[in-house]
Amino acid sequence: MSMFDPAGPAPATPDAPTLDAAQFARLKSYGTPAEVLAGEIVFHTGDRAYDLVLVESGLVEIVREATRDAPEEVITRHGPGRFLGELNLLTGQRVFVTARVAESGRIHRIAPERFRQLMGEDGELSSILVRTLLARRRLLQQNEASRSLEVIGTVLSSASLALRTYLARLEVPHLWFDAESVGGEALMQTAGVTPAELPVALLPDRILRLATPGELAEQLGLSYDEPSGEHYDLAVIGGGPAGLAAAVYGASEGLSTVLLDAVGPGGQAAASSRIENYLGFPDGLSGAELTGLAAVQAAKFGARLFSPCEIVSLGTLGDRLQLVLSDDTELCARAVVIASGAEYRALPLERWDEFVGAGIFFAATELEARSCAGSPVAVVGGANSAGQAALFLASRGNAVSLVVRGPELSAGMSNYLVERLRADPLVTIHTSTEVTALHGGAALESIELTTRGADAAGRVTAGGADADARVVQACSGLFCFIGAHPATSWLSGVATDDDGFILTDTRLGDEHLGEAWRALGRGPLPFETSVPAVFAAGDVRRGSMKRVAAAVGEGASAVASVHAALGSAAAARP
Repeated sequence: MSMFDPAGPAPATPDAPTLDAAQFARLKSYGTPAEVLAGEIVFHTGDRAYDLVLVESGLVEIVREATRDAPEEVITRHGPGRFLGELNLLTGQRVFVTARVAESGRIHRIAPERFRQLMGEDGELSSILVRTLLARRRLLQQNEASRSLEVIGTVLSSASLALRTYLARLEVPHLWFDAESVGGEALMQTAGVTPAELPVALLPDRILRLATPGELAEQLGLSYDEPSGEHYDLAVIGGGPAGLAAAVYGASEGLSTVLLDAVGPGGQAAASSRIENYLGFPDGLSGAELTGLAAVQAAKFGARLFSPCEIVSLGTLGDRLQLVLSDDTELCARAVVIASGAEYRALPLERWDEFVGAGIFFAATELEARSCAGSPVAVVGGANSAGQAALFLASRGNAVSLVVRGPELSAGMSNYLVERLRADPLVTIHTSTEVTALHGGAALESIELTTRGADAAGRVTAGGADADARVVQACSGLFCFIGAHPATSWLSGVATDDDGFILTDTRLGDEHLGEAWRALGRGPLPFETSVPAVFAAGDVRRGSMKRVAAAVGEGASAVASVHAALGSAAAARP
């Protein structure tokens, strides 16, 4: 292959753009040249970190290495004018494929620190790189590269669902096998695993039995593994819209930023099948799409995102704030934004916990919809999230019962959703109704609905008759959207209301403010809590609007207050 040719070895595509001569020269200036020989490995499957590689001459092939059930396969090839790498250059995930030199030539290695510098200095190249890395990740999820991580589980398993949800939220390329399918049974036999060990994650060099998101995160390089005592300017707790916005604005404005989430980026927003009232997206987008792109945006600006990563305490260490993780790792920050959101509420019904993941779900995405495709389902709740879930499931061919405790659907739901629900022939609306019993064997099969104050025919009476109408109906999926309570059980020393929501700024009284505030000579800034330099944003905060757009605004605004707090603290030092 000849030296750099702007035309490239093949027509450019979104996942393989060809740089022009000027772009190539600018990108090359960040790298170190190296001669490579045919057969040489540029980076290897499983590597924790690697360089962005620019090809000047020669040819490099991207290979999915042999797995337990498939031989090696060449995914694509890159020649002059192309660069190597995918989204893990930003996210820090371990490498899923191997890059091997097919024809000797010359490359330029751009080390991680130089890559970060490039992303901050050259807007045009930064945009090209991000678009390409995203396109390559989507291809890896769809092609043979997904076999680099194979997961075996069962549809009716909360542990399997938790693993699949985690991988989906992080957009980790993987291939799912139902243990009861022919392919799943064959792979189990090849790998030497039993049904009692499910779910199982098969990596190139090891097998994780009874795999959990936390264990898999350690293998994928997604868990927090920095030395204890690491220091940051800003630590963000929670990866929902508020936390992601705080990470984006913190990192983009020069603060060394870390985001820690106990489950996976996205929060409750990632459970939404469709968000249609978010500014700038007239056609709507899923919550997972919105929060997934936000996570990439935060990483682009240099924020470090880790999950699952549970915080167990927040305190002070000198003039710094100290966070302690569940494994006793400690880290310090000059400021903290708490955006830990809220945890899903459950119905107080017998067998509820037994059916979670086996017919009871707290999200309505493609993953959950597949488990009850074409079967009757029920959605419980009267807010927008419930309406969006009902329409999404109906669009997949499910007959949907929308169960609303209150007498009016419009009381808590946007009008555009109410009108669509009433017009959808697959949606039946049950107001003044509750789910009062669950039935089934290993999985949910039917539910009991009780309509309060109904006559013998099941009609709700205007005067609220004493009679309740009870009916048992088939239901393979119960989707619960009845609100949540704040995820603050881990938090101490920060003022909250009686329900656990964090009090901020004007909601704080003199009784919440101690000597530390008098020493500072100022009152709490917008979104600041009773502890100086600790802020709260999103659903965890008392008075929040419980809307995605509002959460994003709060996260961004909290960072403005972070800058003010850090500035006042610096000015107060002798």
